[in-house]
Order: sequence, then structure tokens, then C-alpha cells
Amino acid sequence: MFQSFDPKTAICTPYLFFTGKGGVGKTSTACATAVALADDGKRVLLVSTDPASNLQDVLEVELTNTPKEIPTVPNLFACNLDPELAARKYRERVVGPYRGVLPDSVVVTMEEQMSGACTVEIAAFDEFTSLLGNEAITESYGHIIFDTAPTGHTLRLLQLPTAWTGFLEESTHGASCLGPLSGLGDKKELYNKTMLALSDAKQTMLILVARPDESSLLEANRAAAELREIGIENQTLIINGLMQNYLPDDEVSSFFYMKQQSAISELPLQLKQGLIYSLPYVSYSLTGIESLRYLFKYITLSSTQESTNKRSSQVNLPKLKDLIDELSNQNKRVIFTMGKGGVGKTTIASAIAIGLVERGHQVHLTTTDPAAHVGNIFKDNQLTGSLTISQIHPKHEVTKYKEEVLATAGKDLDEDGLAYLEEDLNSPCTEEIAVFRAFAEVVERSESEIVVIDTAPTGHTLLLLDAAQSYHKELSRSTGEVPESVQKLLPRLRNPNETSVVIVTLAEATPVLEASRLQNDLKRADIHPNWWVINQSLHATSTKDPVLMGRANSEIQWIQKVEELSEKCAIVPIINEERMGSLQLKNFLYKCK
Repeated sequence: MFQSFDPKTAICTPYLFFTGKGGVGKTSTACATAVALADDGKRVLLVSTDPASNLQDVLEVELTNTPKEIPTVPNLFACNLDPELAARKYRERVVGPYRGVLPDSVVVTMEEQMSGACTVEIAAFDEFTSLLGNEAITESYGHIIFDTAPTGHTLRLLQLPTAWTGFLEESTHGASCLGPLSGLGDKKELYNKTMLALSDAKQTMLILVARPDESSLLEANRAAAELREIGIENQTLIINGLMQNYLPDDEVSSFFYMKQQSAISELPLQLKQGLIYSLPYVSYSLTGIESLRYLFKYITLSSTQESTNKRSSQVNLPKLKDLIDELSNQNKRVIFTMGKGGVGKTTIASAIAIGLVERGHQVHLTTTDPAAHVGNIFKDNQLTGSLTISQIHPKHEVTKYKEEVLATAGKDLDEDGLAYLEEDLNSPCTEEIAVFRAFAEVVERSESEIVVIDTAPTGHTLLLLDAAQSYHKELSRSTGEVPESVQKLLPRLRNPNETSVVIVTLAEATPVLEASRLQNDLKRADIHPNWWVINQSLHATSTKDPVLMGRANSEIQWIQKVEELSEKCAIVPIINEERMGSLQLKNFLYKCK
């Protein structure tokens, strides 16, 4: 269907940027590409700026922020830039001068405004810009490959003059998660040169990596459109993990294959118009140089096929039923499912709601997933009196919130200031804040019901809301009043007797590492997740498909990692989640017992 990706023929620029949502295989694809180009005689530098990077695990070499030669691959060098460390240094550069000058509460607010994902991305951009600006480095390599590219939002912001001015003068609305760029003001010329290089098709190729599933392809489409807006046109899509065939008599294998084919058939039109490659779904873990070399040879089973087919002992973990039993027995009133996109939060939230109804509770379920179709899922529910549902549309809530902020904070700004404010409102935190306000209203309306909420804000957003609530008068900024429903819900979320947070992940490197960061983020806000759910596990199935069995065995190390990270953990097998009806959800619960 798609031509196979071969770096030796597909790559023709010195700079390569790999991008895509977490867990799609950016790092493994970037590493395999680097190895293939180095094997072809090219001198290659591989750089990771991913906060959840497992670059050194894939290459099986300890790395620092200084390029290091990979012993088993002549011509290949790699370094692992730590964007979290860079972000801490960046925050201190900006906030440090205000310590002892402004009230401590104001400094705390400034620090929190610069603790979000956008600040980390700016700091990462600063790191690789410094690397690209070093001619001694760029002239030493035929290719420089970056694992994780900046988003269109960050790149647009860098082009705005107001983003480079002072904090107190220009941070105008209290929802910023980025903070000023004044700490990097001396690098503006270097940033401009980097932006020109990014948009030069002869110098830079952007490689969008996606899984053959709906959410991943939609995210790739969104990122592609964002980056085209600022002139980055040289884009290529790699659909990673495409199953080559399936076992007709194996339920898991058949479902897996058919689901991928369905997603590909609905490929967004804009993506269809560009160059598309594919990479196969393989049985082996893509760690180690030899495994990386297998990938472009399209070997779906490694040399350890015989041992792969011998099923490892089953992991003995609680089931979803055990989690629901505890929630019911402890009479939790607010239950959040949290995790990165594509891990199955909506399904788990819906299953929890059904399970609690079956245990005699009144339940209200709400979701922000526009594709969840919760109304259709529960249209055949015979327990309507015990279950109510609602759906929050993020786009509607964000539009409403942006209009409110622009009408207050934006009314007295000049053209540049308004442009900065509008771009700042495109940050990920804006959606979290807008949606959280809608969630708060739902919870307030549902005092007499257990409220199950699909997707919750991060700890950073909660602290940001808390800071805006407490300190906006001191900052003399037009933040708008924090609604009473939000004020009431913030302390409620911190009350473990009322609220339970369930983190949903997959038994793969990136989802687990990102879930770990999410948990740490929540703990900063004094919220302590009770349960993790490992969803869509192949290891928890009885599949006989040799490729899927190989991947099932590779899950074990990540299942063990989740056990280390979580207080309690449940595991859910991968089964057909395209359910349209509560009876199918009840069947899902039965299979997960």
C-alpha cells in the first residue's frame, strides 16, 4: 500500500527532524535511520531533545549532552540533551533577578508559569539551536538527526517580537505556561537563522511518525498543518508498526490488523497528498544496534524467533474488576482517568462507570474525547436511571475561554501585544484550563452522583490555576475571576477521601515514561494517584500470532516498571474496543476479570 522507508534513498537533506505524539516510535525510527546512514558511510550525529527519551536504552550506550561516538557503529555519534535540566536553568535565568525584589508569592507564580510543557520545549529549542549554531559541529557531519521537533506553536511564538520582552509588562492574562523569552534575548539572531534553516527544503526534512491508528494519524495531520503555516513544507510521513498479515482464527491478531486497515482507510486528505512510507510491526524490541539494522531489512521476526514463540510466564496483576471494587467500597465521589492520548482513557472511564452502576451507585460520566460517542455507547443501557452522561467539547470550551481572555486582557494591547496573547492562548495549557473549568461545573452539578471524568488537567495546570486564583491581584493583571466551581474543586482534588486518580498507560517505553512524569507532576500539586491501569496489553492475551507473541514478551520489562512506579496496578488485555453499546462494555468488563 505504501512504499517501504529506506533512509539511503529517502533522505537528501543534512538536517532531519522526527516528530509525532508519544509512543509512535520516533526514537527507534530516528535511531534506525541514523544507523543506516552511518552504515552507508555518512558521518551522522543523532540528538535527542525528548523529555521522555530512551535514546541511550535503544543504542545501549550511556550518553550525555556532548556528542559521543557509538562504538559498534563507525561514523555514528549521539548525545542526549536534557530539556528538563535546560528548562530549570532557563527559569532561573528569568526568575532569578526578581528574587528578593518582588513578593515571594509573585515569584512562585512566575516559576509555575514557566513549569509547563511549552517552557521545556523552548529550552530544548535553545539547546539544539546552540548546537546548530556551532559551525565546528555542523561542518563535521553529513547528517544531524533530531529526535523530537518543535511544535508549530513554539516556532510561531519565537517569531513574535512581544515574546522577547519583559515578564511583568507583557504577561497579561494569567494563563501563560510559557513565560517570557527575555532570558534568551541575546540569542534572537541565532534563533532567526535556525528558523530559516528549518524552512529551507534543501537543508531540512521533517519526518512525521505515526501509528496506523486514528488518534495518531489525526495528530500527525494537525502537526503537519501547523508546521506548514510557518513555511516548513518539506514533510514526509512514516506509518510505523504496520502489520503485514494476520491469523484469521486468532481474535487478537484479526482485530489488530483490521483496526489498522480501518484507520488507514480514513487517512486525512492532507496527509494523502504528501509522501508516505511505512515500517512493519515487528516482534522484537527495537533496542540494540542489530535490532535497529533488522528494521529496514523488513525482518518481522528476529533471530530469536524460536525463543520468542515460547510464552513467558504470565504476570500476576489485579484486574479492572479489583480496581472498581475498591472504588465502590471506598465510595470515592470523583474519579479521574489520566494519561497520554491513545492509551484508551475513554474506554477505561466508561468501563469504570458501568462497573460502579452494576454495584448499585448513581454515576455521572463525562468525557472530552470528541470521537468517544458516549451517547451512542450507552443508548441501549437499561440502567439509564443510575447513569447519566455528558460530553465536553474541547474546541467549544477553548473558543469560549479565548474570547473571554481576549475581551479582558487583550482590550488595551497594541498589535504586537495582541498577537503574542493570541499565540500564547494556543499553548497546551489553555485547553487544559478551559476544559477544567467545564469539568468543575459538571462536578458541581453532580453532588449526589459519583462523577467519572475522562481526562484531567496536569499538576502544572492545577498549580497555575491556584496561583492565578491567589495572586493575580498582586500582579495587577487582568486574569478574570476564577469561577467558584474551580475554587471548590481544586481542594477537592487534593482530598484522597473524595477523589481517586487513575493513570492509564501502555506497556511500552514512552507511555510508561510519560506517565511517570505525569505522576510526578501531579504530586507537585499534592495529588497522589492511587491506581495505574496497563491497557491494551498483548501479554495479558492468549494470542498465537508469532509477531504479537514477541511483542507480548517485550512488554514484561515495562509491566515490571509500572509495578515499581505505582501504588497499585491493574492490567487489561487488548481486545476489540470499538464497542457501540453498554452490553459490549459489560462484556469488556467480563473479559478483564
